[in-house]
This record gives sequence, structure tokens and C-alpha cells, in this order.
Amino acid sequence: MNHSAPARRSNADIPSDPAVREALAWTQSARFLTTASLLTQLPAPDLPEVAFVGRSNAGKSTAINTLAQHRRLAFASKTPGRTQHINLFEVGPADAPDARWADLPGYGYAAVARGAKLRWQQVMADYLAHRSALAGIVMMVDSRHGFTPLDKQLLDFVSQRVATGEVKLLVLLTKADKLNRAEAAKSLVSAQQALGELATDTADISVCLFSALSRQGLGDAALVLRTWLPKPGAMAEGAATATDTATEDEAGAEV
Repeated sequence: MNHSAPARRSNADIPSDPAVREALAWTQSARFLTTASLLTQLPAPDLPEVAFVGRSNAGKSTAINTLAQHRRLAFASKTPGRTQHINLFEVGPADAPDARWADLPGYGYAAVARGAKLRWQQVMADYLAHRSALAGIVMMVDSRHGFTPLDKQLLDFVSQRVATGEVKLLVLLTKADKLNRAEAAKSLVSAQQALGELATDTADISVCLFSALSRQGLGDAALVLRTWLPKPGAMAEGAATATDTATEDEAGAEV
């Protein structure tokens, strides 16, 4: 894992909204924690976790690096579908982190061996369905193509936890810099309509256009992630009474 220095920003890049500045300062505190190929290797569920998911080549690792302002915090393989582990990052003060990010394997790349894909899918499913610390999901969708059938399957899989408000959802329409204004507006409206099917009184669902190149949507995404943090002490109380419900088969599944 290559840990480079944060990318430098000019004064023109600094947002004027204090809340956005604070949120960006928080996301930029992200640092690598550990890699897990088994659910049993994950840390205790004592901090809220945000899972980053998306189709291979949708810009997942790039989005994480952009939020953290580290060029290679999350490794973006040149071969799509090669990420074979759950990579975890801590966010917040070094001596008292207040959240973790979980970079899950990308899905949908046909060149990956079928057996490996099935193992990855099982681990992802077990994590998304049973991880008690999971507080939110950030889903990367290529803004040029919209939701693919696999994206829709994943949304359907997590729909119950999202509908109850147990797990929040943020969809980033990536590579928005490749769209003109009309195309971007159409992509956003289409995504909002699709996500409307998941909407309930308790659901917390957001969507925004995002570009690592132009930094479009960066402040909005950081602000959403920051507001997802529970009140101080809430996770500690929950961790004392809740345990992850993965079965032995689930816990033993390899990525």
C-alpha cells in the first residue's frame, strides 16, 4: 500500500462554507487501517462504518482518494476486478477515530474467474447484510451509463436496511466531467427517479454528480458523510448490546 502525501490545493479550491470546510478536513484525515479477506478479520464493530461499493471501473478507488486528498490511499488497480479484499480506513483524530471506511471489491468484471467472483460476492453480501457497524453505503455509478442491472441488484439487496434508515445511502454519479450540462442534468434526474423507488419516511438517500478531475460534488459528498456520524457515545452503546450475525459459513468465506 503506497501512502503518498496529500495533494496540494490552491486557495481558490478552498470552499467558503465553514461546514463544508470542516467536512473536507474530516475526510482528509482518512488513513489506511487494515486489509481483511475474511469477515472474522474485521475490527470490532465499535465505530460506524461506511462501505464504498461500485462496479469495477466506476471510479470507486479514485473517489476515495479524492475525498481523502491522497493520490493512492485506496489502490486503483490497472486491471479492473483485481481488488480481492476489504480495505479499511480510519477517519477522524488519530488518537480517537470516529468512523471507518470499507473499500469493498468491485463487481461485474467478466474477466475475473467465476470462483473468485462468487467468493467476493458472498463476502460482500455477508458484510452488507449483517455487519452491525454499517452506517452508510456510498455507491459509485458511472454518470454516463446510469444504474446497470448489477447496480440495481445491489440496491435491491440493501433496500430493506436503507428503507428502515438503519443504513444511509449516497450515490455518486462519477466521471461527471465527461458530460455536458444537459447530459449531467439528465443523468441526475434519471438517478433520482430510480432511487425514488427506495424512498420511505425513514430512508436517508442522497445523490450527486461527482468528478475527481474537476472536484465537482466533492464538498457535497464530504458533507453528507460527515452528517452520517452518530451522536457521541451512540456506537459504544450499540456495540455493547449488538453483535454481528454472520454464520460460520459467512465468517469463513474468503474474498
